[in-house]
Amino acid sequence: MISDTDSPGPSARFLALLGATGVYAVTDDSLPEARLRDVVERLLDAGIRLFQYRDKRQPDGLRVATAAALSDLVHRAGAMLVVNDRVDIALAADADGAHLGQDDLPLEAARSMLGSQRILGASASYLPELGPAWAAGADYLGFGAVFSTDTKLDAEYAGVDLLGQACRQSALPVVGIGGITVERAGEVIARGAAGVAVVSALFRADDPGAAGRKLLETVRQARSG
Repeated sequence: MISDTDSPGPSARFLALLGATGVYAVTDDSLPEARLRDVVERLLDAGIRLFQYRDKRQPDGLRVATAAALSDLVHRAGAMLVVNDRVDIALAADADGAHLGQDDLPLEAARSMLGSQRILGASASYLPELGPAWAAGADYLGFGAVFSTDTKLDAEYAGVDLLGQACRQSALPVVGIGGITVERAGEVIARGAAGVAVVSALFRADDPGAAGRKLLETVRQARSG
């Protein structure tokens, strides 16, 4: 029997799952909660193991309740859940960590609050943002927007060329985000990204399970060249 002290830490687990699947599913806050849970279950069945709970609409109490329910759901499948924007909600919901943008809580403060046993992700759109994220203790970077996206209208456009430079220069694994579809995922991986973060192509798909399986296979094929 392996003891807790022998088990890989959260950062190692997250990076192992990212390496195994290359897909990071980011929830769509336009969906009602019942549909959201249904889609997450379908994506888990498809083999996706990394999720980010993103909600900018609900009151904090409902966000905590939803994040806690999703955290329980994904943990039972051996998957991980990170909360977008809010360290406090991540802690209250017993999620695996938080992902912060440039205008959110400073990364140094977030790392202090999260401790060493939770994941810290950071958003970046420019090369000068890479080093500070690493120095502050981030575990990975979400870089984009790689393509235009209607799920975050204020997203700063980076493009695939800048993504490629970021992947070459970053000391941290880089996940491409923003407007990524099944058809575009291969190009993102080819630029050196460790994975793709996807919202609409999964959570707004008619058949999320089929979309998830196709995306996983597309990433696998892109990695194999």
